[in-house]
Amino acid sequence: MATTPLALNADELSACVSCGLCLPTCPTYRVTGRESASPRGRIGLMRAIESGASELNGVTATFFDECVQCRACDVACPSGVPFGHLIEDTKAAMAGALPRRRSLLTRVAFRIGLGTLGHQRLLRVGGAAAVLGRQVLPTRLGIPRVPLRQIFRKLTVVSTTQSPVILFTGCVMDVWQRDVHQDTINVLEKSGACVEISGSAAPCCGALHLHAGDRENARKRAVSTMASLGDSELPILVNSAGCGAALKDYGRLIGTPAAHHFSSRVMDVHEWLAADPERIQRLALQPTGRSVVVQDPCHLKNAQRLTAPVRTVLSGAYTIIETSDDGVCCGAGGAYSVLQPTLSIDIRQRKVEALHAAMDAAGAPQSTVVASGNPGCMMHLARANVVTQHPMSLVAAAMSLVAAAGPLVAAAGPLVAAAVAAQSDQS
Repeated sequence: MATTPLALNADELSACVSCGLCLPTCPTYRVTGRESASPRGRIGLMRAIESGASELNGVTATFFDECVQCRACDVACPSGVPFGHLIEDTKAAMAGALPRRRSLLTRVAFRIGLGTLGHQRLLRVGGAAAVLGRQVLPTRLGIPRVPLRQIFRKLTVVSTTQSPVILFTGCVMDVWQRDVHQDTINVLEKSGACVEISGSAAPCCGALHLHAGDRENARKRAVSTMASLGDSELPILVNSAGCGAALKDYGRLIGTPAAHHFSSRVMDVHEWLAADPERIQRLALQPTGRSVVVQDPCHLKNAQRLTAPVRTVLSGAYTIIETSDDGVCCGAGGAYSVLQPTLSIDIRQRKVEALHAAMDAAGAPQSTVVASGNPGCMMHLARANVVTQHPMSLVAAAMSLVAAAGPLVAAAGPLVAAAVAAQSDQS
């Protein structure tokens, strides 16, 4: 069988009928208005390259590089075109055919960065160094403000004889948001789970490698993760939307029955909690009188097709505020904000406007917490001064309110405390 330039699935590629219903959902098309920045335009270019009418070069590659890979078009497409798969395959082909299309500095930085993800100690030391050097590093790198003690914090797990689950802690989130992991553990234990953490046994799922077109190393990370966590039938719970989407797609990435079975064990943490009403009942949540705006991460909404579970989990304690932009991408996209800073900021600005409009429509202050279940989204929005918090941290805060029978405290971190104080001042 002849190999085409992009090695795309011909049936997937031919499924597009160019109807254009994907255009309003595409964040890059919305901010540029260019057909070449739309799923339809990119598929047209894929077809041209596959047929030989065009070639894959530095110019045509830029149109694919501009895709944030939010997969909103997958959901919108009436023909079921799996654009997410097509762009992943295209980026993998680009990585092999055009290895030098980016500057030497960028290539070296990415090689070091992606290579570090599988080594927790090195990643933690690097994270601490980044925090210390935050003032001199480029702002587009998005180094968050976190205490060094958080990076090296030890997660506390209470052993019980109840339902055993594995919490996948991953790499980036395990460095920058270990407080979210601890909040998640606390919530899961209160819900009746006995939590095991993946920790150093499975330090990286390969999501960022795959997003960058590095399929070879993504597969290596997937095989390693499966070998580390594949000896049991325990549910594998994930509190990072990007990691969850990658783990659930191991069946396609590896293509073996074992990989498909592994993926069947993976559940988003909110998905697992909402699957059994008794789990949420055990949290004993009470209304806090506070509102939160839910921001659906693309890899939760579009890749995993999950929107209800987050709302189900939060609604026992908070009033949910919805946006009117149909959950359009925030512009984070893994390393997208570093590689495409202008487009990323333009996309984020539209999201920020939608979030603020939702707060205004609900009569809530603009300091209202935005709940997002993905670390990249949280950090990207925080750089635009949006108060963000993971839903598990919000639930943990509500649990501490019930336990203390007092005001909402900062169990979920200083951002929640600041937001609550701001809301109280304006009440």
